[in-house]
Amino acid sequence: MSDVRIAVGADRNGWQLKEVLAAHLRALGHEVRDFGVASDEDLDYPDVAVPVARAVAAGEFERAILVCGTGLGMAIVANKVPGVRAAPVTDPYSAERAMKSNNARILCLGGLVVGPEVGKLLVDHWLASEFAGGASARKVAKIEALDRERIADR
Repeated sequence: MSDVRIAVGADRNGWQLKEVLAAHLRALGHEVRDFGVASDEDLDYPDVAVPVARAVAAGEFERAILVCGTGLGMAIVANKVPGVRAAPVTDPYSAERAMKSNNARILCLGGLVVGPEVGKLLVDHWLASEFAGGASARKVAKIEALDRERIADR
């Protein structure tokens, strides 16, 4: 998969891994927009995850990568945005299945848990995967129905 528009973002615990991954994505030919941070700046992960998730939900980006200390906080926040499925992963199989089974267009990684080479490997597995549909389509449709309920309840 080439020429994909990918948003990236991180907090202070993930910015170094984010920088490595953004360079890796650009080297692969992808268009990357960095939502920050690029230092030890004390920015809370919701302040990065929300704009990235909203941009993915709005169709501005096909995919996104969020990095915090564990990947968990970013995933929790991003999944609050209707239309978004964000998956925290630490192994290649989960990275692949996040897309194939769950159509998770946001990958969440932990800068304190995943090293640069493993991070690139996880991104490569995730990017090489497409939503497979099949039995998973029924399950994803149920998640999408929950999103529509949340929007209607507002």
